[in-house]
Amino acid sequence: MNRRALIAMSGGVDSSVAAYLMKKDGYDCIGVTMKLFDNGDIAVSRENSCCSLEDVEDARSVAFSLGMPYYVFNFTESFREKVIDKFIEAYENGATPNPCIDCNRYLKFEKLFDKASELGYDYVVTGHYARIEYDEISGRYILKKALDPTKDQSYVLYSMTQDQLSHTKFPLGEMKKTDVRDLAEQNGFINARKHDSQDICFVQSGTYADFIENYTGKTYPPGNFVDKDGKVLGTHKGIIRYTIGKRKGLGIASDRPLYVSGVDKEANTVTLGGEEDLYSKTLTAKNINLISADRIESPIHIKAKTRYRQPEQPATVTQTDEDTLLIEFEEPQRAFTKGQAVVLYDGDIVVGGGTIV
Repeated sequence: MNRRALIAMSGGVDSSVAAYLMKKDGYDCIGVTMKLFDNGDIAVSRENSCCSLEDVEDARSVAFSLGMPYYVFNFTESFREKVIDKFIEAYENGATPNPCIDCNRYLKFEKLFDKASELGYDYVVTGHYARIEYDEISGRYILKKALDPTKDQSYVLYSMTQDQLSHTKFPLGEMKKTDVRDLAEQNGFINARKHDSQDICFVQSGTYADFIENYTGKTYPPGNFVDKDGKVLGTHKGIIRYTIGKRKGLGIASDRPLYVSGVDKEANTVTLGGEEDLYSKTLTAKNINLISADRIESPIHIKAKTRYRQPEQPATVTQTDEDTLLIEFEEPQRAFTKGQAVVLYDGDIVVGGGTIV
């Protein structure tokens, strides 16, 4: 009996080539697009978003050309609860969320993963650039960076569990993007030169704050800009409009550049300071997930990064309880941001990660 694979197809070139490679390897495949939101709930789709009607038709076209059954699964309720509502709640509480990580965690590798198991499929396959290997010594599945460092997406996958890793395939993990597009062109895929998705799929126009106000129907009251000593510097336009490190659009006259260095929901204040006030060496993370080990038994010296595009930096990591990591960097780092992910690396291996608190 052939091994069976459910291909998560976004309509983009990466998932299309992932489907082609799985079919080529002899898997019995179906293509699935997750319907995550109703366009009427958010705004008009745009070319570099995902999940639009055009994306569905592109995915359907590729599936048809590969002789694969194709389905659209409606996960709008789960996406609203696990991604959009969490996104809004984070900004309302002075944090900066990472909805792409939440989408992977709760939709692709939870809801879709459960659906694949229910339908009797052995693997969920996506177009992510990352690698999964089984380590015979530890008896654990390991998540590793993609071979192409310019496309590596391991940062947004740190929350995957051992069960999920054992039933997931990333066929593009050892490929370059140029080779992926070439394969798509050779096979006549309609999306071979389609632009990659950018930004956050459900924020279709305007700022994140505009989206939150339109989506919730709420308005967020102005409050005080203050310095680190509590001195009032001016009036802000609602805390959802400010993230750590923001400089532009503050509307404050000063003889030196000012940056957002803190957001206090309870006091409804936004703290401003100089660039030097953004730097720190130590952070705490909660809601952690470890991949290469069950637990960090004693302090380890590895590398960590707090943003997707940031190079990893040397750090000492201590697990202080079942759900807390204390991370001390060798050198001060700029703008640790509550709500963002910190991900730990030992060379190419993802040790794990958590949410900065």
